[in-house]
Amino acid sequence: MTQSSRPASGPRPTHAPASGAARSSSERDDEIRSLVTRLARRHRSGGRVVERAAVLAEGADFDEVLAWIVQHGGVPEAAVPPRAPRGVHAPRQSAEVADPVPLRFIFPAGALR
Repeated sequence: MTQSSRPASGPRPTHAPASGAARSSSERDDEIRSLVTRLARRHRSGGRVVERAAVLAEGADFDEVLAWIVQHGGVPEAAVPPRAPRGVHAPRQSAEVADPVPLRFIFPAGALR
């Protein structure tokens, strides 16, 4: 067998390094803004949408990025509750349903400029 010229796979580098005490908050803000802008895509409302899974897969400080999204106008997408089956053989509905985790955050038009 011949050896391929592909580089060995290793851990993915993060595009937003972990925050350090030496960096200013405006630098960190700019890093998160560029990360979110890169991950965002168009939404039918005219704004932009960021998938929670994309932020998680990016490897950045997940909680800090989600806090930034909410602080800068990102609104969690309202989850549509699953439709309960009806009929004699349908499972019974439980009284308590846990709040679903938002899967996407929607920014109004112009919020990421």
